[in-house]
Amino acid sequence: MNKVLLIIQREYITRVRKKAFIVMIFVVPLLILGMGAVIKMVASNAEEPDSASVIKVKDESGLFAGKLHNGKKIQFLPTTQSLPEIKKELINDENLLALVIPKNFNSKDSIQILSKKKPGFALTAGIEKQMNAIVVNDGMIKNHIDTAVLHSIKSDISLNAIEVTEKGDNKSNIGANIAVSIACAILIYLSLFIYGAQVMRGVIEEKTSRIIEVIISSVKPFQLMLGKIIGVGLVGLTQFGAWIILSIISTKIAGQTVGSTPGGMMNALAVLQTIHFGKILVCFLFYFLTGYLLYSAIFAAVGSAVDSETETQQFMFPITLPLLFTYILSVSVLFQAPNSALAVWLSIIPFTAPVAMMVRLPFDPPVWQLALSMVLMVAGFLFTTYVAARIYRVGVLMYGKKASFKELSKWFFYKE
Repeated sequence: MNKVLLIIQREYITRVRKKAFIVMIFVVPLLILGMGAVIKMVASNAEEPDSASVIKVKDESGLFAGKLHNGKKIQFLPTTQSLPEIKKELINDENLLALVIPKNFNSKDSIQILSKKKPGFALTAGIEKQMNAIVVNDGMIKNHIDTAVLHSIKSDISLNAIEVTEKGDNKSNIGANIAVSIACAILIYLSLFIYGAQVMRGVIEEKTSRIIEVIISSVKPFQLMLGKIIGVGLVGLTQFGAWIILSIISTKIAGQTVGSTPGGMMNALAVLQTIHFGKILVCFLFYFLTGYLLYSAIFAAVGSAVDSETETQQFMFPITLPLLFTYILSVSVLFQAPNSALAVWLSIIPFTAPVAMMVRLPFDPPVWQLALSMVLMVAGFLFTTYVAARIYRVGVLMYGKKASFKELSKWFFYKE
């Protein structure tokens, strides 16, 4: 056991002392904060174009004249110019656009917006929204429908999700919980690849430099593999912990600097209170650790079977395919059908559970499913560690021979 602890200590200290590790601890929270600021800025300006635009409106139908509303950076100007004259002006002015509306504008693709460079989506969507509203109002007037009465009875219904529990009712913001859970699933997905690959590279480097031959003379192969896996895993936990703490601190500082309004702060706090941080954090740590132990053992076995990273491709794709498949489904399908048979099975199978179960957490999966998933995760990483260790003990001392899946199966059955 002392030898395993020494290997863990060596792997941990060697990595946390690297400049890249220290730099990334501070850079990632700053990048997250900067990305959030950029997203907020882009979202606030999404409804208007980047620069002031003048849109000449050639309306042959006569329906839209004087009814299109100007924006902060958009100005509509009616024109009677001919189409060639308008096109000539457009070539000389990048900020000038032209909206050409024929008499029979209801036919498909009949209305054209002309410009020297392609207009933004927000601009065209805003114009379409205004024009559709004008056409609908005109149709109601022609059919003697009182538009004022119709607009007065419009409603804006929003559902307030309430969780009914034995202890009472709790407000539940499902959107916020889904966002946090998907973020955790993405972190787990990325971390399994990043830190698992570190284990694999470490094994390959020691094997190709022949240092492994010296190390194996002092410790058993299983002890060496276990020490490397746990040591790199602790590095990952250290990095995650530092990122969480620095992200919270930087967010609070940014909030005080910006001087958010009391109402906005209260709304943000109200949303945060609906997120089950305790449950999500516990499950995140569990699935990160068990998922990492499961996949890193396989990565260590792959690293022991090859002589360079270029030879790992034949093994990596089939190993990582289940995780990649689940990740794609998680961000597109699973959160829309969290209790489907596919979602349930993916959250129980050890190779896919770390990502799938995190996505299902906001929808409160049955306790037995969560418990079964956790038990199978523990059993899964114990089994893969056993299999990987039997391959590792042979592979680390094999040189110059390209391994295949058939060869790995033979290594598994070799007697010690």
